[in-house]
Amino acid sequence: MNKEKVAKRVSTFTNPPIICIPLFFIISLILSFENGTFILSKFIALELISLVFTSVLPMAIIVFWAKKLNTDSDISNREDRYTPLVVGIVSYFIGFLVALISGVDHFLTALLLCYSVNTGVVLLITSKWKISVHTTGLSGPVGALILLLGPIGALFAILYPVLIWSRVTLNKHTMAQAIAGGVQGFFLTIIEMYLFIYLFNFNVSGLVPFADCIWYILAIIFTPIVFGILSYINVSAKRMIFICAEIIGLIFFLIFSPFSVFLIYLAISITSVLISLYADEDYAWFKVLNS
Repeated sequence: MNKEKVAKRVSTFTNPPIICIPLFFIISLILSFENGTFILSKFIALELISLVFTSVLPMAIIVFWAKKLNTDSDISNREDRYTPLVVGIVSYFIGFLVALISGVDHFLTALLLCYSVNTGVVLLITSKWKISVHTTGLSGPVGALILLLGPIGALFAILYPVLIWSRVTLNKHTMAQAIAGGVQGFFLTIIEMYLFIYLFNFNVSGLVPFADCIWYILAIIFTPIVFGILSYINVSAKRMIFICAEIIGLIFFLIFSPFSVFLIYLAISITSVLISLYADEDYAWFKVLNS
């Protein structure tokens, strides 16, 4: 299959309102178990709230706005993104209020507020720079899954380097914009979730410790950032520098982090290298490995 077609399919599947559907389904499923018992009514409530306010409403406005402006579904022009982002902020915040008032689940309530705040940050950045909404949209629910499942949740971040390749290959973002969207999303989600749970005194237990979450994020973003830096700097022997940096990362995570974090680092690094080798010759990461 043509690589550009693969990139388009990856980009379509990981459009924030679309990728939210399977990831929030998993989140809702996990939250619906109490003392080992699955509560169907709670699952239905969680799924409805998350589906309506993180997917249906944002997608509807994206489709409407794209048709009105006669542009693509990504709304590639930075200036045209303000209205959909504002609508997203409002939609997530209404979802937060609905979840808060209904008391359905405090974790989902905090996550919806987190979504609203993160989208606000994206809006501010977008006024100056076209940061990737796709990678931000992926990192939010993956960050939530890390909080709930630790290494199993972090495995979903394998999509991160694949998505970076997709967005850059389609010329929707620069390498820096694609990488930065994920970095911002991962860190803000973890920090804000713990902050909101504390400020609102939410009854949420069993979360992965904050320090471990930060370790997982570092393991996820390390190799893409190394690739990204080497993509921009003009030095010789980039492949050797990359190999040395990866060995340093391997030793660092093996010695200082939990072993599960080390395994996530390996998984993301291998995925990043494989997607680089799969990419076309003009893809920056491919050039790093062949210089």
